[in-house]
Amino acid sequence: MLNDIKKDAQTRMAKSIDALRHNLVKIRTGRASTGLVDTIRVNAYGSDVPLSQVAAVSVADARSLVINPWDKGMVGAVEKAILASDLGLTPNTAGTTIRLNLPALTEERRKDLTKVVHGEGEDAKVAIRNIRRDANQAVKELLKDKQISEDDVRRGEDEIQKITDKAIKDVDEVVKAKETELMAV
Repeated sequence: MLNDIKKDAQTRMAKSIDALRHNLVKIRTGRASTGLVDTIRVNAYGSDVPLSQVAAVSVADARSLVINPWDKGMVGAVEKAILASDLGLTPNTAGTTIRLNLPALTEERRKDLTKVVHGEGEDAKVAIRNIRRDANQAVKELLKDKQISEDDVRRGEDEIQKITDKAIKDVDEVVKAKETELMAV
């Protein structure tokens, strides 16, 4: 029973860290990344679909992305979706190839993005602490139901705290890596 609670907490904390990594991919750094356009939705054939379902996205060089729609008729819709997104990028079209040039980030913008990264990290830490609270509550429920002793409760809470400390350390490492990537010129 205690092991199930610990495993559940560990799994949920790992999911929180994965969600943080996923959210940080969307934050633009100085380098081009296909993850930057993952959230763009294109109006294709009457419904909104992810850009990756109507076009091939590739990194041309460190500062540009190339988008090749599979259907020539989709070029205008893809351009419109990019302009409507909150990326602040202007597509350059040559035939059926759309090129996105990423301008270098200013120092001020880098610092703003660093604050956003820290905010995402803090949100992940809050989620992890909530998972710890839930796990500790479940352990106390077992004590109330007289399924475990008070020594088991103390031991369980200590082990849950160790899992929590490791997860928070992982969050700090992910945030630090993203911050380093952002501040690199």
